[in-house]
Amino acid sequence: MVAKMSTRVRHVLSTLDFTPQDILNIVENAAAFKAGEIRDFSPLKGRTIGIYFRCLSTRTRTSFTVAAHRLGAQTIHYGPEDLQINSGETIEDTARVLSGFLDALVIRTNQSLAEMKRFASQQGMAIINAMSDCEHPTQAIADLLTIRESVGRLSGVHVLYVGEGNNTVAALALAISLIRGMRLTIVTPNGYGLPGNVLEMAQMNAVRNGSAIQQQHNIDELPRNVDVVYTTRWQTMGVPKSDPDWKAKFKPYTVDAALMKRVSKPSGTVFLHDLPAVRGDDVTDEVLDGNQSRAFVQAEYKLFGAMAVLSWCVGAL
Repeated sequence: MVAKMSTRVRHVLSTLDFTPQDILNIVENAAAFKAGEIRDFSPLKGRTIGIYFRCLSTRTRTSFTVAAHRLGAQTIHYGPEDLQINSGETIEDTARVLSGFLDALVIRTNQSLAEMKRFASQQGMAIINAMSDCEHPTQAIADLLTIRESVGRLSGVHVLYVGEGNNTVAALALAISLIRGMRLTIVTPNGYGLPGNVLEMAQMNAVRNGSAIQQQHNIDELPRNVDVVYTTRWQTMGVPKSDPDWKAKFKPYTVDAALMKRVSKPSGTVFLHDLPAVRGDDVTDEVLDGNQSRAFVQAEYKLFGAMAVLSWCVGAL
């Protein structure tokens, strides 16, 4: 008989829920899943994982569903109108009830992280942030796995991020701040950088852990010879911007062949995108479909990252 998860569960609300060793272990385990080195492994057999998505998702919802099944779990899916939260029940009461049925609840929401913290007020089921308005921690795991597999290492890798200072790059910055020897340069239009508190936290952790995080706003002063170029959709989660002229400010930040040529190493530089892409805006077809692109591999690697995160949450790896 499979026992229910212990009363002390591991939540993944933020990338900073991981220690430096945790994040390295999770990436290594994701790589092992990808390589087929972990076989006949069903730590979630007899368990049930809830998938609660209040907004659109293609890759993350699919990857966590398939990951749970591969690890032996059953899944139950909730849409934005399915829980009694909509009729006035508190999040805390809902979470307390669900924790009697579920071993983990994977949540995507347009709301703040504070909502997920309320779900995590109980200790019977793990809460996994599958994207909130401020951070996307499980995306960072797929990003690091893709970098590791494409470049051959994490330490010593320089990542250039170009575009909006959104939840994806927030998680990436916090993740890189935990990994000794990594470097991240963030280049955004003025007024669209990482929030000050996130940047400060990432830079403080980077000093402590031997990595480097820098943000600037001049597209004409890009670093050269980077290992990775990364961009994302300019309208995070499809949320419109208040400035009617915002797109004109972003247009110089399109990742095109000329930008890739300016910053690439002679030995090779890879391109990443968390998808979905808006072709012609954040990236051109030539780059997204080109030889340097690992964007669609990166999307596939979300599955292995989800398997590693779920295994970590139940203490199986």
